Amino acid sequence: MMDAVLARPQSDATVARRRVVAWALWDWATQPFATVITTFVFTVFLTSELFIDPEVAALGTGDPRYDSALAGLSAGLGFAIAIAGALIAVLAPIIGQRSDASGRRKRWLAINTGLVILTMTLMFFVEASPSFFVLGVALVALGNVFAELAGVNYNAMLVQVSTPKSIGRISGLGWGFGYLGGIAVLALVVVAAQNDWFGIPTDGGLNIRMVALACAVWAAVFVLPIFLAVPEFPAQKRSRPSFLRSYVILARDVISLYRNERPTFWFLIASAAYRDGLAGIFTFGGLIAAVTFGFTTQQVVIFGIGASIVAGISTIVAGRFDDRFGGRTVIMFALSGLIIVGLALFFLRDAGPTAFWIGGLLLSSFVGPAQSASRSFLARMTPAGREGEIFGLYATTGRAASFLSPALWAVLIAMFGAQYWGILGLLLVLALGLGLLFLVKPDRASASPG
Repeated sequence: MMDAVLARPQSDATVARRRVVAWALWDWATQPFATVITTFVFTVFLTSELFIDPEVAALGTGDPRYDSALAGLSAGLGFAIAIAGALIAVLAPIIGQRSDASGRRKRWLAINTGLVILTMTLMFFVEASPSFFVLGVALVALGNVFAELAGVNYNAMLVQVSTPKSIGRISGLGWGFGYLGGIAVLALVVVAAQNDWFGIPTDGGLNIRMVALACAVWAAVFVLPIFLAVPEFPAQKRSRPSFLRSYVILARDVISLYRNERPTFWFLIASAAYRDGLAGIFTFGGLIAAVTFGFTTQQVVIFGIGASIVAGISTIVAGRFDDRFGGRTVIMFALSGLIIVGLALFFLRDAGPTAFWIGGLLLSSFVGPAQSASRSFLARMTPAGREGEIFGLYATTGRAASFLSPALWAVLIAMFGAQYWGILGLLLVLALGLGLLFLVKPDRASASPG
């Protein structure tokens, strides 16, 4: 185990500003995969009538066959992402553990980030036809796997660019850069759409496929600083176990955490649930806007820009409440707000776009604070000298439950035959995380801000 000196700097003066900015730029670079590809543009494209049988598409909205076919696309995407989540649950804990031990965080970050870029590049070949639907959802699912595996090492690198007093602020900076990156690319999509895609033909969905390619180029350019400015994490002085043996060590570490650091253990479990609920909101929010509330593709993109702006501002503001009242309070308030607003949207599903504009922006105002406060709260609870281990567990166990939201989304849609039932699936996951959070009883020293 590395000592506290190596795991975390001791003063603000030891952390160069360029390292902090370089670290945060990775979020700026890769956020368009979540915002543009997974939430507001590419998955909306995949679940549109372009990917159902043309004869069924001609029946139009309101026909049972048409509505069922559209619901089937949403369910298919949900099942694919659920499978990806199960794969993440198997691989992510070991990837983090082994990269810590070998001192190869940057190498694995580079490999998985490169694979995310590759999946976005390959999306260019997904034509608007039912025969390409499986390829499309497979690329989205694989992209999610590689993005989460990259996130294991990215999150672990937080302790390399922060101090005990700045870790919450720098964590928030990363989230903020991510929102800004998503806004920037979504704004470019809106400009292109308003200018008839600058002459790009829309046949076969070429315009949307070009957006995916643009996201790949964006990521390839802006991920470079983290690899140039942030040093590699030193290897730990211990033998490297076999791949299967790594699971034995992981189980032993988790048991030790349960026995000796019970509040941290329960927080890891609770956050695994509610963070998957937050991810589900991002993944399926655009689909809900398009299918349930009747948004056009351009309206979905414009909403995405507004939602990112609201999320960015609320996250910055919530940071002050985090410092004053503590991360746990902020998280519980945010989750409660998400559940209340989500239920309102479910019952107002026939109220049209205006209802989603109001409710969706309210949802966005709670998501960012929950994410940022989670990382800062865990930082305050982490025992000195165990930062890398605990943050690795946070990043990896969070994905162990990554199948919950897409699975409940898909199952409830399949059971009741309409997309809006999937909203309840997402809210159930958030409620589970909120309930588990009541089991987190940190002592005053670990829970106090600052």
